[in-house]
Amino acid sequence: MTQINAVDGTNRAFRNPLDTIINAVANRFGEKSKEVERFLKFAVVGTIGAIVDFGTLIILQATILPPVKDNNTNVIIATTVAFLAAIISNFLWNRFWTYPDSRSRSVRRQIALFTFISVVGWLGRTAWISWAYSHLGAILMPILLPEIQMFRPGYVPSVTAEAKLGTLAAQLVGVAVVMFWNFFANRYWTYNDVK
Repeated sequence: MTQINAVDGTNRAFRNPLDTIINAVANRFGEKSKEVERFLKFAVVGTIGAIVDFGTLIILQATILPPVKDNNTNVIIATTVAFLAAIISNFLWNRFWTYPDSRSRSVRRQIALFTFISVVGWLGRTAWISWAYSHLGAILMPILLPEIQMFRPGYVPSVTAEAKLGTLAAQLVGVAVVMFWNFFANRYWTYNDVK
């Protein structure tokens, strides 16, 4: 978080307990240490955003928007609210912790750019997962079946189990790719005024 010093008007970043660890790792990269520090902070913020996203979805579905069979309206509303909560959380953390020195654009302009970049990443991730999950499941299930059967002897995978495994694998790849997309797109578009 950034705090404006009342005496000289300069920005002072609030300290986060992770700053010491992040700075120690980033300092190993010499001239690129500031960008590595920003990337590590961005990754932490993304993790917080995932917790906000999943947590909000779980709470909404357990309370006021439970999934209804043959009607996906509640699911759409709950996932949309959860996605928006994560975007707001990520934007605030990035504005005040990852990029505290970015102030040449208005907050509204930055949040619009940040949201646009997040939606593009989400669309790309969703398209990738929709295309890849069945292929990855078909490839990975025969490879992982012996390990699964060590814990569940006699286990025979269903088509659904194969699809779930493929979805998890595709999600992991998608999250990693989108993290890099979001970082670089935001760094060079939303927060391009920092040095």
